[in-house]
Amino acid sequence: MPAKDAYHDAVRNALVKDGWTITHDPYTFTFGLRNLFVDLGAEWPVAAEKGGRKIAVEIKSFSGASEVHDLEVAVGQFALYREMIALKEPERKLYLAVSERAYASIFGEPIGELAVRKIGLSLIIFNPEKEAIEQWID
Repeated sequence: MPAKDAYHDAVRNALVKDGWTITHDPYTFTFGLRNLFVDLGAEWPVAAEKGGRKIAVEIKSFSGASEVHDLEVAVGQFALYREMIALKEPERKLYLAVSERAYASIFGEPIGELAVRKIGLSLIIFNPEKEAIEQWID
């Protein structure tokens, strides 16, 4: 099983504060001969207004030597996982969780904007210090 991202607990706590129930930590699934691990799985309680929504959340810190490389890895992983999850559990939507700093930095540049708009990244922007979700981008 892969190591947890530095922001794992902050995102987990932010989702719980936002009303989500964490159902998987990590969310694991098998595709072909491979076992895959997405950082978190969560559900919105059925009785609530968002009734029965299911999500998977891949957390990325963008703390490597190159934010462009980190973006390339994150986009590739997101695209691959999104397609596999759609086949296995089509009611579950995949999100990429990134800090406000990463969002303002690489996602505020044309390369990041292109990834969101053309590749269709769904993002959760979070504040790691407050352990709070600041924005959802679908």
